[in-house]
Amino acid sequence: MKNLLLILPIVLFACTSETPTTGSLYVNQAYELYADRVVQGEFEARAISRDSIFSNYRSPANEAFPNRIQFKFALNGKDNELPVGVNHEFVVNPIDGRAETPVIIFGEQLKAEEEPISFLPANTALRIRVDARVVMQSFADKGYYIAANGETIYKPDFKGIFVAGGAEPLNWDFDNLASRPQFQLQDPDGDGIFELEVVLNEYNPDNFTASAWKVRNDLSAYPAYESGQLLVDALYRLSLDETVLLKEADGTFRTGEKWAGVWTRDLSYSVILAMALIEPEVCKTSLRRKVKNERIVQDTGTGGSWPVSSDRVVWTLAAWEIYLVTGDRAWLEEIYPIIKNSLDDDRQFLLSPDTQLARGESSFLDWRQQTYPRWMDGVDIYLSENLGTNAVHCRSYEILSEIAAELGQPTEPYTDIASELKRGINWNLWVERAGYFGQFRYGRRHFSLSEKPEALGEALCVLYDIAFDNRKAVILENTPVMPYGIPCVYPQIPGIPPYHNDGIWPFVQAYWNWAAAREHNYAALEHGLGSIYRAAALFLTNKENMVASSGDFQGTEINSDRQLWSVAGNLAMVYRVLFGMHFEPDRLVFAPVVPPSYGGKRMLTNFRYRSAILDITLEGTGHRIASVELDGEPLESAVIPGELSGAHSLHITLDGQIDGAGKINLQEGLFHPATPQASLDDRQLRWQAAEGATQYTVFGNGKPLANTTGLTFELEALDEPVELQVQAQDAQGVVSFLSEPLLVGASPRYVEFERFSRSTPTVRAAGAMEGGYVELSLEQNTTLSFEVDAPEAGEYLLQVRYANGSGPGNTFNACALRSLYLGDQFQGVWVMPQRGQDEWSNWGMSNALRVNLAAGVNQLRLQLDPFNANMNGQINRALVDRVVVY
Repeated sequence: MKNLLLILPIVLFACTSETPTTGSLYVNQAYELYADRVVQGEFEARAISRDSIFSNYRSPANEAFPNRIQFKFALNGKDNELPVGVNHEFVVNPIDGRAETPVIIFGEQLKAEEEPISFLPANTALRIRVDARVVMQSFADKGYYIAANGETIYKPDFKGIFVAGGAEPLNWDFDNLASRPQFQLQDPDGDGIFELEVVLNEYNPDNFTASAWKVRNDLSAYPAYESGQLLVDALYRLSLDETVLLKEADGTFRTGEKWAGVWTRDLSYSVILAMALIEPEVCKTSLRRKVKNERIVQDTGTGGSWPVSSDRVVWTLAAWEIYLVTGDRAWLEEIYPIIKNSLDDDRQFLLSPDTQLARGESSFLDWRQQTYPRWMDGVDIYLSENLGTNAVHCRSYEILSEIAAELGQPTEPYTDIASELKRGINWNLWVERAGYFGQFRYGRRHFSLSEKPEALGEALCVLYDIAFDNRKAVILENTPVMPYGIPCVYPQIPGIPPYHNDGIWPFVQAYWNWAAAREHNYAALEHGLGSIYRAAALFLTNKENMVASSGDFQGTEINSDRQLWSVAGNLAMVYRVLFGMHFEPDRLVFAPVVPPSYGGKRMLTNFRYRSAILDITLEGTGHRIASVELDGEPLESAVIPGELSGAHSLHITLDGQIDGAGKINLQEGLFHPATPQASLDDRQLRWQAAEGATQYTVFGNGKPLANTTGLTFELEALDEPVELQVQAQDAQGVVSFLSEPLLVGASPRYVEFERFSRSTPTVRAAGAMEGGYVELSLEQNTTLSFEVDAPEAGEYLLQVRYANGSGPGNTFNACALRSLYLGDQFQGVWVMPQRGQDEWSNWGMSNALRVNLAAGVNQLRLQLDPFNANMNGQINRALVDRVVVY
């Protein structure tokens, strides 16, 4: 891992000088940021006035479209034709604007033999053809086809053949491929040869940015900002302009130019950053849209949303911030039952008794292949314990306790749960040798820590005092950043296109900058401000994301102009960082942090705080306050009481004394090795070579067993079951994810559900182990009793083999949930995520529940409890085949 720059060359002691208004704000090897412009190679964006910016930026991706392309076919839209990372290669040499592939045999890799020419002409039509007769014949002869990834696809579940690829409009988004008919091949004559025509290098207006921005809306209702940095002033105005454009006629915020509607996560992070300060009523209306049955709505997500996706409680942080800003007691009383009901439900599903951590998908990193190993399905992600998700849960329980105290309600057990979560995060996710938290714990029976840092979670742990005090500064100094900003995770997953992977998100950068300001790390702050201001100035909008390795807006899987949380992040640099606003129930506290290069006077006028209107002047640099005056009278501290009313002027002077600039861990882009694919052959563990790997480590029950440069491992005699995994490592010591766990030496017992139900399923499915299955729905088998005969008393693991075809594996909201009881004692909830739209023959395993069984026959039951209600409310259905008892 090559370290480009560890300590920025801005170490200042007792600095009191101010930077000229045309001076440099930040410079690195990628770009230069000045008070009135940003320069990146041949590109420049310049502020002409506070209401006008010009930019000549052009995406480099528009200049070159390689004619050598990669793609692969996908049954039902899934990555199952060839091994992961193995793709077809083809050189497109069009004649009169058209080209076609040879007929490719499904499952046999096509390799390009010709050398590619430089670039592909615009609007090239490519006809793609595949011979899928081997698949169709298998359906005819056997009723199913076994794909390259080992998945059994039954004929009733076959939806079609799709194509994924790396050349636009193709993409590698297997999670959404089945919902995009434009990528489905057709076989009109039924001969087993499927084909599709796509247009490559087609003109797309989204690939280009505007050349100028001028203010379009009346901004007089908002606080006005003016400083010695004209570009920052103009970008503040641009962000207010985009705020107006994001307001809908129904009084809510839309999520971005491309994204209509209110999304819980996006809205909440935006409210916290800035929107609560300038549009509290719009924020209230928007948050109310994300409430159903007096509970917070988890947006559609992996496996059918909650509880696989489990970060809905970030709504709590946003709702609390509105109260802190407004002091609105009625709002506090409104949100209390919503937050309490949501967290009480979450306690039933999410809190791990082993680690005191909350389970569920990464907060905001919700596109599973972008941040998780491919083998992890909805159940695996539900069982994982993520840093960012745990940070918002920890803070949510703290807030619920604070609200309860304000309203005279009991604060327990919420205070204790918050403390346990804080301890769990610091004990289970901290990577001591690296100096930051790992992104998540993952596994099945035995869990390991992915030691990659996760930027949003790291920042939240600093901001909300979750990290132990001695760790906060260490996190900011050691978490890898790149020249264009902080990547969502580091290092990156190979073979996955930029989005969360190899992506920088301005709103995440904003939280990171806020954390850097809190800890007075000026090196991190100047680098982070540069990231936000460079992108917004060159692109003339607050883009949703950018490619981490290039800083370009083009090349990520999806992107949008004026993304709500990116707009909020830009505004937060003024409110939260430079002016250091911090809201408490009864006061507004100012803790400004002004980097040395941002010196001079700055003014924020017409800022409304409850019943007061403030004109705020801030002079100097650093973070130590030399003097504070309110209406010309000195104050002991920069605090505005909540009961202040009327118009007032506040003047804050900083003393310019900076003890040290701090440091950052600036790194090149880096990819870790691919995740090995392991299999068992008798008593030998085998795996395929991972590109770039120089050695492998075999793990047993989450702990290293052996290192080898080979591709096999011989198993010795086992005294007890063991879960085996393999991890690849390259010459630099960078490691892959662990491979899918393989359980060896277990002798499970099976209980067939159809023995205990006489109901007739309404859904037809193939692949049940003994031919029968039972349907669970809101109408059928709401209680299902069954028996387990245990050979001896003790603790057992119980899983259910199930199918859920209510939706795709990556979205919708119909995760099936059922409580398990032993007699009348609650044992936990079986979580059965969606596995594919209408794929009722796609069987998988639920989470395992620990149950203490008596010797002999035990009476158990599945039950639909009120707290089993999912986000859909109308569909809570699964087919259950058998109980597997370990």
